[in-house]
Amino acid sequence: MNPWIAIGALALMGLLIPLGMMTVSSLIRPSVPEKGKTATYESGEVPTGGTRIRFNIQYYMVALLFVVFDIETVLIFPWTVIYRDAVSMEGVGLVGALLPMLVFVAILVVGLGWAWRQGAVQWVRNTSRAERSVER
Repeated sequence: MNPWIAIGALALMGLLIPLGMMTVSSLIRPSVPEKGKTATYESGEVPTGGTRIRFNIQYYMVALLFVVFDIETVLIFPWTVIYRDAVSMEGVGLVGALLPMLVFVAILVVGLGWAWRQGAVQWVRNTSRAERSVER
């Protein structure tokens, strides 16, 4: 039996089961249309004020740094698994296996240094330092 048939069947079932569950639930659920359900906030509270809320940019910076270093881990792990075999392969050697990863890690270190210098990893700003730069 072709292994692609099993993969295709798994993918088909992965699509059919959730779609089937959503279809069945939409057919059997009660429908009670009311004004509160179509409001912006479904919690029953009447929205007040503007929709623009100022968030601290640090939340986004921490999230972006997490994503970058999480992806770094995902990319480094397979390299560590094949490193020993790659070094022993003819034509690759130590430099051919190690150099790309060293370049990759160096780029990440430069990025982390830049983020650190910009203050992206400092959760609390030093106010006296900011006041000194304004005085100059």
